[in-house]
Parts: sequence; structure tokens; C-alpha cells
Amino acid sequence: MSQYKLEAGSGQHIGDRQEQQDRVALFVAPRAPGTMMAVLADGMGGRTGGALAAEQIINSAQQLFNEFSPGLETVETLLSRIVHEAHSIIKLSSFSSEKEPHSTLVALVISPGQATWAHVGDSRLYFFEGPNCSHCTVDHSYVEKLVAEGKLSRQEAINHPLSNVLTNALGSHQSEPTITFGQCDKLQPDTAFLLCSDGLWQHFSALEMGAAIAMNSPRSAAEMLIRKARERANGSGDNCSMAIVKLVRPSR
Repeated sequence: MSQYKLEAGSGQHIGDRQEQQDRVALFVAPRAPGTMMAVLADGMGGRTGGALAAEQIINSAQQLFNEFSPGLETVETLLSRIVHEAHSIIKLSSFSSEKEPHSTLVALVISPGQATWAHVGDSRLYFFEGPNCSHCTVDHSYVEKLVAEGKLSRQEAINHPLSNVLTNALGSHQSEPTITFGQCDKLQPDTAFLLCSDGLWQHFSALEMGAAIAMNSPRSAAEMLIRKARERANGSGDNCSMAIVKLVRPSR
């Protein structure tokens, strides 16, 4: 950890919706010094249902991360436990609601020298080296499935009318969530991670977001991106949420 220090921040806006159904949180691990987690959930399922589903993901993440000990389990095991515990509780909650609540999830754990992430749905993680995007998670969506099968071009997918149809989420009674993991073993200063809901990423290119994060503190970058997202939404914006984690050179 001596080669860099972590700066982190989060931001949210309700957009033009009646309810904020996104949740985002940052945690440190009490039993794992130098380890932190960022987690974001985008709930769906009508009034209160989606918000409760997203809230449950945050609660499960905090509880299990507080118990996390690197000598006893891997980060991938921890993230898998968070997903499946939250999924089970969200399913149970659907019996007392009119609609079936669902939620996406993207989570990042940074430990000394390593970053591990997982996602379910279309909430994304971007990994930036300076302003350049080195990696972006691939959405678990119907449109991405068509792209992977060669039935749709990347350009055609951008404004496809079914772009918000998911093939994978927490809370479904039809199937268990499929988790996609990623990892970086060589963390360097001047790199950054962005976790965000579709209410943010649909308004920006990766280069625009990378430049905003590279040139600003996490808090200032979040304020700038939300302000610009609101302008581009033009009165029809979704809930907008993000967490930003930057690796910066420690001052001498």
C-alpha cells in the first residue's frame, strides 16, 4: 500500500423518477487492514420494491464484509456469498409485495496490491489508467446477447429499444444469478475504478468519464458527471448513481 493511497467518493441523483431505487456504499474491512469495498445496486420492481431489493444488497455486503478475513476465504468467495444471500432474501420479500423485486449489482474489493470485482446485470465497472478505459464489464442484457451472437452490431446496440431488458438479475424466481468476476493484480498510481448505474453510463463515452475522473477528485468528478448527465437527460433521466475509487501517489 506504500506505492499509492486510495481516494474514494460516491454520488447520486434521483433523476426524473418518483423514487430513488439505486443504492451505493463504501466500506472498510475491520478484519482486513488495507482492504475496502465499493458496492452499487440498481433496484427494479415498482414502488418501494426495487429500493428494498437494492437496500438488501447493501446490507448483505456490509454484514459479510465486516466478517471477511483473507486467511479464511477468497474475495471471490466473499462476493459470491453477498450475491446469493441478497438474492435469497430479495426472493423471500417478493411474497409480501405486489411485484417481483429485482436488482443489479456491481461490487469492487481493493486489497493490498489487488482489485477484484463482480457484477450481475447492467450496472457497470470501468477500470481507467489515466483517462483511458482499460476494461469495462459486459452487461447481462438481451442486447449484449445479440451482439455476442453476431446478430447485432455494436453501433446498432447503442440505441436499441430493448437495451434495458436484462437476462440476469438478483431476485428472479426463474433462475439463480450468474456472476461475472474480474481481477487486476498490478495496481498502480494514477488508475481509477468507476462503478455506476445505467442512469449514468448511458449519457457518456468511456473517454469522457475517464477524463473527468483523471482530472478531478472523486467528489468533484461525481458532481461534474451528475450535472452533465442531468443536462443530457433533458428531463427524462433515470436514477443516477456512482462510486469512484482512485489510486493516487502519496505526497512526500
